[in-house]
Amino acid sequence: MLGTLSQQQIDEILNRNVTGRIGCRDGDHIYVVPVSYAYNEKYIIAHSREGLKIEMMRKNPNVCFEVDEIHDPGSWKSVIAQGTYEEITDERERYYAMKFLVSRLKHLKVSETARLPQMALEGTGDEDVPAELRPIVYRIRLSGVTGRYESAL
Repeated sequence: MLGTLSQQQIDEILNRNVTGRIGCRDGDHIYVVPVSYAYNEKYIIAHSREGLKIEMMRKNPNVCFEVDEIHDPGSWKSVIAQGTYEEITDERERYYAMKFLVSRLKHLKVSETARLPQMALEGTGDEDVPAELRPIVYRIRLSGVTGRYESAL
């Protein structure tokens, strides 16, 4: 049976998970990449090093975000969100965004690319960290979210 997820079910899936995929586009190229994230009912909060994904989202801030829960080919849930990429540059806002992200990820074993800088874990500022080593902290301002599922009867 195929169906549509309610807003409550969508929120539960986005809150339950910490890995999703961002789809971004730069001209003729489309790029989809997994990211670690935190969800607060309005935004997807994430961080990244400088690279292709950040470069593409700066050029075209319209992005897609997707999270799946797949139990088997006939039992899955999928959430797809449309939104706008926004870098968080205000130091106070950046601090609280990183604190929120750390609170969601700190108890999990995460990959090297998802690992948060030591300064965020210690709660200290990052003004002494060279700019090239500072993560880009960003949010996706959600403009629309849909969800579908399939389950065996």
